[in-house]
Amino acid sequence: MKAVILAAGKGTRLDPFTVSQPKVMIDVANRPILEYVVESLVKNAIRDIVMVVGYKKEKIMSHFEDGGDFDAHIEYVTQDKQLGTAHALFFAKNLMDEEFIMLPGDNIIDPTTIADLLEKKKGISIVITESEHPSKYGVVELSKGVIKEYVEKPVEEAGNLISTAICSFEPSIFDILAPLMDEGKYDITDLIQTVVAKETVQGIFTSGMWADAVYPWDLLKVNSLALNRITGEKAGTVERGATINGPVSVGEGSVIKSGSYIAGPVVIGKGCEIGPNVTINPSTSIGHNVRIAPFSLVEHSVVMSDTSLGPHSYLSNSVIGPGCQFSSRFTASSGPTIFILEGEQHELASVGTFIGEDSVIDSGVVAEPGSIIGASSRVQSQAVLSGKLPNKSIVI
Repeated sequence: MKAVILAAGKGTRLDPFTVSQPKVMIDVANRPILEYVVESLVKNAIRDIVMVVGYKKEKIMSHFEDGGDFDAHIEYVTQDKQLGTAHALFFAKNLMDEEFIMLPGDNIIDPTTIADLLEKKKGISIVITESEHPSKYGVVELSKGVIKEYVEKPVEEAGNLISTAICSFEPSIFDILAPLMDEGKYDITDLIQTVVAKETVQGIFTSGMWADAVYPWDLLKVNSLALNRITGEKAGTVERGATINGPVSVGEGSVIKSGSYIAGPVVIGKGCEIGPNVTINPSTSIGHNVRIAPFSLVEHSVVMSDTSLGPHSYLSNSVIGPGCQFSSRFTASSGPTIFILEGEQHELASVGTFIGEDSVIDSGVVAEPGSIIGASSRVQSQAVLSGKLPNKSIVI
């Protein structure tokens, strides 16, 4: 059986973390989201994979190449203009001559998710799961295992079962898709609504992991879920006087200096320098070639590669893009926040700060909970950050 992975989109709502890479290549627990998808397919003996790529496709293709390093065979087709996810699927038409699985490349899944579909599928089948926030997704009404209705992002209460957009299709699906695109309907949601209305569509409930990062703060939850799978391998050096509790993975060439305390689950990449006297609390990912200077504390956060965090700094519930440089005493505490994005209000109980790649932050800067700072920004000493700032902002 083949699989089609949709990986052409940018992920605009995850800005500023998609400035130079597609959403599928954002690291969570130090691995691109797309890697989890490929791994889950391979562990279910699905190795023949077609990736539909588009935005910043070279990032994907240079990482996965022909799939050999991942025990897979990967072919690529390009969606030159990102009109929608169903439009992306159509580019794989000539490579699909038998039943296949289609799945988004920007969701974290585990092998159980795919296994549930393979075990229970019958004809057109869609993996469904429960969600605490169903209004963000397509809500399904299920009767004796058959999807009777599909409502995309319902305004009114419509249950908590949602479509993951992980589907089992026959090549005949393209006969349904082509006229939809002629009508200007280019999204998988359009396709699912149409097949539910016309065909018998099985809803396959999964007990496996499935999580989607729609907004920057979703990366924190997705990262925490991914960290639950780490084994705590330590290829680097842990100096005498450093304390490691729980599952903590330390990459090759990294050094955890004396006086530091790390409580897992935590993953630390290759070539990092942590401490001395640094505290890293659970649900934290530290990328490759990261330096965290003495007397700093990082908790429930994602610090991406090639970042340097100065002494006496504090990060909580925050995501820091790659290549950022912080001087001393940077503070990003977490707290309740209300975001208004794309006309929608999002109330969050505890969230920190989100900073795009290659930003430079001088000493003594404080970021208020819910701050979103664009990529390549420059912030001078003692500034107080709040709200959402565009890429290449200068704060004095």
